[in-house]
Amino acid sequence: MALQSSVRALKKPARLDDEVRFLRSWIEKPLHMGAVMPSGKVLARTMANYVEIDSDDPVIELGPGTGAITHALIEHGVDQKRLVLVEYNPSFCALLRERYPQATVVQGDAYRLRDSLWKILKAPAAAVVSGLPLVTKPMLTRLRLIRDSFALLAPGAPFVQFTYSVAPPIPKSLPGVATEASERIWMNIPPARVWVYRKG
Repeated sequence: MALQSSVRALKKPARLDDEVRFLRSWIEKPLHMGAVMPSGKVLARTMANYVEIDSDDPVIELGPGTGAITHALIEHGVDQKRLVLVEYNPSFCALLRERYPQATVVQGDAYRLRDSLWKILKAPAAAVVSGLPLVTKPMLTRLRLIRDSFALLAPGAPFVQFTYSVAPPIPKSLPGVATEASERIWMNIPPARVWVYRKG
């Protein structure tokens, strides 16, 4: 019992540190951040559950921040070596390299995905998991991101995106794209929904 309490006590400061890092980054550049705080555990697990674990193909995470969704992907069973983490913030990149030394951390602009990853990927990706603030971007930027993501994905592989908005971050009516959404995740602050897009 005492050991469990010690483990919990050790975990709390890391989460608090991450929240402080996020808040500081959000204050400095609010439109570059997908959230004021790291994704909650239920939201992160929901996103991770859409990713195939029985594969060696890369999993691209866009805007991992301090690694809340990254952690959920690994807990879900995704081998850390498969992860390609595209993060714009250099201090978050340093933190991710320290926490996930077997993952590939790319300091780059996810909205210029082909430029950021053209030398990195050796095979089509099994998933793109995005924590980017899509709803703060013009629709043409969002559509370009999903087009570039589909160009890197294996056929039928998911593009996974969360949003706090009631409306989908990318229209449901894209030709040739299947769309699904999770239930609203009320346990997250603020409540969120996960949208998944697949191109055949």
